[in-house]
Amino acid sequence: MRISHLYSLVKPFKQTRLSINPFLSWSLLMVLGFGCMQAQESPDRWNKFIRSYPDKHFSTWIKNAQVLDGTGNPSFPADLITLDDRIVYVGPVLDTSLRIDRIIEASGLYLAPGFIDAHAHGNPLKEDAFVNFLAMGVTSVCLGQDGTSPMTEDIREWFNRVNSVPQLINIIPMVGHGTLRVLSGIQYAKQPDRILLDAMMKLLDDALKAGCFGLTTGLEYEPGGFADSVELNLLAKTTGSYHRLIMSHIRNEDDDVLLQSINELARLGKYTPVQVSHIKSVYGKGKDRGLEILAELHRLRADGIPITQDWYPYTASYTGLSILFPEWAKPPNDYTKAVRERKSELQQYLSDKVNSRNGPDATLFGSGPYQGLTLTDVSSRNGKPFEDILIELGPSGASAAYFIMDEALQSELLKDSMTMICSDGSPDMYHPRGYGSFVKIITDYVRDKQVLTLPEAVRKMTGLPASTLQLEDRGTIREGNYADLILFNPEKLQAPATYQNPHELAQGMEWVLVNGQVAWHNESIQLHAGQLLLKK
Repeated sequence: MRISHLYSLVKPFKQTRLSINPFLSWSLLMVLGFGCMQAQESPDRWNKFIRSYPDKHFSTWIKNAQVLDGTGNPSFPADLITLDDRIVYVGPVLDTSLRIDRIIEASGLYLAPGFIDAHAHGNPLKEDAFVNFLAMGVTSVCLGQDGTSPMTEDIREWFNRVNSVPQLINIIPMVGHGTLRVLSGIQYAKQPDRILLDAMMKLLDDALKAGCFGLTTGLEYEPGGFADSVELNLLAKTTGSYHRLIMSHIRNEDDDVLLQSINELARLGKYTPVQVSHIKSVYGKGKDRGLEILAELHRLRADGIPITQDWYPYTASYTGLSILFPEWAKPPNDYTKAVRERKSELQQYLSDKVNSRNGPDATLFGSGPYQGLTLTDVSSRNGKPFEDILIELGPSGASAAYFIMDEALQSELLKDSMTMICSDGSPDMYHPRGYGSFVKIITDYVRDKQVLTLPEAVRKMTGLPASTLQLEDRGTIREGNYADLILFNPEKLQAPATYQNPHELAQGMEWVLVNGQVAWHNESIQLHAGQLLLKK
């Protein structure tokens, strides 16, 4: 069958009125202008391309797609050709004599880079563990977050184990500060001596040399929270010597000290780029407060600090119960002794803490004996005050979702040009964010609420995290890049996962290609084509 040499630039817009459709809200004239320029250049580009591949044998031809290239620019109509794991051509195909292993008809579909999850959790040593991400169109996840990475002195040993397991998606490794504290012998020390600090810096240097993309910290957790400015500066200088990123779960996300915590991270930006993990304001309310937080981030950038942030589309966080307990009731302190000697004080602390976090109704257990129940439910069933339930469980007794964020404030944080998307989720976590985040950005914040345009949203899930992580040759659609690609109709996407049923796979992602191979189609796994990505 012959291929028409002419593209219909109007066809993608026939079924939709621009004035009401957020997916096509960019200027039609800009798209038409791009198409005319492309039409004029296409014969020369095509001839140059085809001369480079005289046998005319290619892996995949995606036909008649509407391309969102990951830069935030408007979409444009084009074909795309891959050879093995790379994109080799984007534009109109002007020859039917090609030998193609696979042809994908993409009429009515958007073609975008595979999504990159800037902050995720999970174990890549479990085969098929990451199908939840694949179903959302995520082709790469950044692991080793919140200061926790594999507990091994030589991270290469873990890399070898990951490479021995077929991967559905690409793995981007980070090294965790808390893990380094344990491995170096520092652990819970508040002011480690220089010998211990040097041992930790040596471990960090080796992990970065091995290929980790940067360092993560979890300053609201133990043992990372014991680090002082001297230690953090040393970490930043070592990370900066490799021009890598520090991602941080900052010291405190409560609204009254949020900016102080952001500034603590920003001070490390003198040495290396920094990122606020899952940016949020606990207790904060309203659009105006969101704008105040953004104003501080803008001020820091204007002062030369390379600071970015990631964000997920839910108003409940998820972590262990330890976040509710005082420092004196958590390791390295003796919890049993704290309960025995200071129980009434602990009861009052937990009561005040939970009530300040929107009350016991806003705590939903995600693990342990009360999974799926709120703290109010458990208190009522057991006939005990909720603070006594927490004392019985202890700081390591369970994890929970905490409904402590304000939608209006969080939506403002999403709008910032340097906010990228993450899930902060995993395959096992009792929270819908691991199964719905990336699709929910499109269904809720583009399609329904119109907070973002579709090109803006795709950039936040592709080009922005790729450039921030210095993830070479991924995150945008351009010739020479790896063929991590997704095809979808935004109107058909759904994120059915809920807090009560959090492990429902996203629906509607038509095709997902990982490193040039079809990994997901017809709502099912097709192939394992993921890789462990290492920073050179």
